[in-house]
Amino acid sequence: MKKMEICGLVGLPEFDENTDVATTIINNIVEQNFDVFEKDIFLITQKIISKAEGRIIDISGITPSNEASEISVRTGKDPRLVELILRESRGIVRIDEARGIIISETNHGFICANAGIDSSNIPGKDNVSLLPLNPDQSASAILQALRKGFDRESLAVIITDTFGRPWRQGHVNFAIGSAGLDPFMDYRHTEDAVGKKLSVTRIALADELACAAELMTGKFENIPVVLVRGVRFNFLNGGSQSLLRGKEEDLFR
Repeated sequence: MKKMEICGLVGLPEFDENTDVATTIINNIVEQNFDVFEKDIFLITQKIISKAEGRIIDISGITPSNEASEISVRTGKDPRLVELILRESRGIVRIDEARGIIISETNHGFICANAGIDSSNIPGKDNVSLLPLNPDQSASAILQALRKGFDRESLAVIITDTFGRPWRQGHVNFAIGSAGLDPFMDYRHTEDAVGKKLSVTRIALADELACAAELMTGKFENIPVVLVRGVRFNFLNGGSQSLLRGKEEDLFR
């Protein structure tokens, strides 16, 4: 019987700008007397990365631009929040005025609601969380510290966030940053179980792992870090930007 394990780290403290994410994870695992093995994958929610990197913003200090004010009138959104969305975006993809929804392309290239800006699990009435500036870079720095702290060479790190999806209802976790693993499981130029050659199949492994981790993190469990074990992956120094579909290949924009 093949199996994989999904283990949530409990007892982690509240994260803020003074928190070292990797050190906190290492200390937590050591305190619980839990072993870390080669090829273990750490999945970390975006929210604690943003907190640790000072990406929590008080919107009361934001002055809306004319464009933000105009969109605010159309959507019913706080003009200060709209201004942040504009600042964090390369451009607006779609606005649903009736439901007050703004879909934008973030400065990273993610297509999501409100440029990934969120207020859940953020103390303070006017505080919101912005996405990390460079999630791949954040993942890489944490990975290097974890490898050193646990004396393991083949660990991997994925930073996750929850987005909606076109075509289907419901939200799922996606990988917005990664280090140490190829975000794809590439089956191109191989044969399936009946001998047919595959030409286009690439499984978005990092996204599938992010979805699996969300089953453990939830939204209220206060488990922002998950360790996944028993998954086959290929090593890669690059990050998760290759998961993004370029505009020239996007048939729906």
